[in-house]
Amino acid sequence: MAASITRRAFITTGAAAAGAFLPGAAAYAHPARGVRFTLNAQVLDGGEQVTSVTLYTARLGRIDPASLTTGTFRVHAKATSPIPVAAGDLIFSEYDLDREVTAAGVDRWGNIVLELAYGEGQVGGGTLGYIVGKGRNVVLDLEYTITQTSPLALRNRRPVTIGRFVQGELSDPEVDAFGYRVSGSGMNYRLYSPRHGRRSHGRDRRPLVVWLHGGGEGGLLSDGYYDNESPLRANRGALGFATPQAQRIFGGAYVVAPQSTSFWIEDGPRFAPLIREIIGELVRRYPIDRRRIYLAGASNGGYMTMELTSVYPDLFAAAVPICGVVESLEPGGPPLLTDDELEAIDTPTWLVASRDDPVVPPGPNTIHAHELIPGSLLTLYDHVIWNGHQFDGHWSWIYVARNDPAINGTHIWQWMAQQRADRTGSGRALSAAANVR
Repeated sequence: MAASITRRAFITTGAAAAGAFLPGAAAYAHPARGVRFTLNAQVLDGGEQVTSVTLYTARLGRIDPASLTTGTFRVHAKATSPIPVAAGDLIFSEYDLDREVTAAGVDRWGNIVLELAYGEGQVGGGTLGYIVGKGRNVVLDLEYTITQTSPLALRNRRPVTIGRFVQGELSDPEVDAFGYRVSGSGMNYRLYSPRHGRRSHGRDRRPLVVWLHGGGEGGLLSDGYYDNESPLRANRGALGFATPQAQRIFGGAYVVAPQSTSFWIEDGPRFAPLIREIIGELVRRYPIDRRRIYLAGASNGGYMTMELTSVYPDLFAAAVPICGVVESLEPGGPPLLTDDELEAIDTPTWLVASRDDPVVPPGPNTIHAHELIPGSLLTLYDHVIWNGHQFDGHWSWIYVARNDPAINGTHIWQWMAQQRADRTGSGRALSAAANVR
């Protein structure tokens, strides 16, 4: 029986990779017939990049490491949009170039690993493209070509030249740990389950963290492109809460990342019950503590975070709106959230933004919300800088994904984990003074 090729296989690796999913593709490694390879990726603060390539050469025999150098193989990468880009529109991050091999070695299973140059702001390794006219990220079709430039030597001195390479899957352990789901109403979402979470019984119930993506990670209604991928691959917002550090702080939390079919801000009141539906499905299906449902979101998702807490005042234990939109999208138009709605929010709230945000100015948005939401906390940075790299000032979600905001020695993840929906947490005892950076 032929192995099925899923839509995900195409959108994550490109149609050229389909041959890797033929029966037995994972088992062969013959220099003439071909060797399969995978693309290994990591989500950096600025988005996902392919950081290395694994060539499944173990079945060729034991390779002499001395015969393997950074010049033994050439790696060429081509990344193109999975959907047509309209004439006159622009897409950022398509590329067609050679990737620099920075190291080459043999792993413990006998497979060759080629480390590639990558880093924040570096062109030629990303997995997402941004279509300017649509304001959306799409998962690029990736086509990698491996060329062997000099023979390898096996331990028995026999030289080996591989005649063909077959591209396999895109592998990112952090992203792949989130399962694919679709709600009863048809909304895509990704779910991370804590270790042993499904086997918890009785009082051993786990928290749930809800992450709401920014505007660039929604679906494209006019194109029918709705990938359930970009909310995880665009930044570390959801992934941060699934890291070992966060899981220790929250005591093992489920993490869910719904994907809007468009922009949250286009129709927040309509999306609110759809997100609530997903939460309800998870509470019924998994051992989730109803008192410990936490909410965080960035930009569009920051607005949606405040919208949800205004509509469902008793649902969430804590909320973290990051550079959230409040003011009207049109000059002189009505705000997305009225002053009365903000003043009525009773959920413990910690707002985060950067002063130099060029997209959502903090004054009429984050700071205004902080002044109205009772007892809310605020962290306001001067710039968004992490590991020496300065990002766009809008990207203040990077700090939350790294658990950086702190007030009186308490960091934001610890504060969230202290809260309970019955308001018995100690979060409101913290000072509401801004933590200025």
